[in-house]
Amino acid sequence: MTRIKLCGLSRLCDIETANKLKPDYIGFVFAPQSRRYITPEQAVAMKRLLDPGICAVGVFTDETPEGAAELLNRGVIDMAQLHGSEDEAYIRKLRKLTDRPMIRAFQIKNGKDAAEAEQSQADYILLDSGAGTGTAFNWDLIKNIKRSYFLAGGLDAENVPYGIKALRPFAVDVSSGIETDGKKDCGKMAAFVAAVRKEDQR
Repeated sequence: MTRIKLCGLSRLCDIETANKLKPDYIGFVFAPQSRRYITPEQAVAMKRLLDPGICAVGVFTDETPEGAAELLNRGVIDMAQLHGSEDEAYIRKLRKLTDRPMIRAFQIKNGKDAAEAEQSQADYILLDSGAGTGTAFNWDLIKNIKRSYFLAGGLDAENVPYGIKALRPFAVDVSSGIETDGKKDCGKMAAFVAAVRKEDQR
């Protein structure tokens, strides 16, 4: 079964919808430059309401290892997603500070990017077109990747079945594809989850 991550949740009503839909992961964005940014205090309040069966992922862009580890070790989030210029040295340092799992995001523009992603020491890799661009990349570039990955970048309820059928990713990650006017849309969230589960049953 393809795992589902609904990223960039920022309101209590987003959590209520997630609890009904039961995705495997939800994402809180801690990158201040993002329009989906939330504070750690907001994340605490939302995590308190989140179904305990759903994994909360904290999305960071060039946060210090100490800052990310603090939120992980306090249980504000369950996993870290590294979406900036963090490298393998950063991952090694973060591992000394926490035993929580981490995802490293890669922008896939060519075959070299795909090869680098496959060698990452992170627990999981996420393959994307860019940091929140909301556009898809050339999926042919990752057809030969052997390790499990999160597929991201421009996914929505319409195209996610094609991505699953073509690539069989470990998980699919969506943010802008479940929004209307920059806010999460409960109808689009439900449609995305339904599309993934329908394709898995084929």
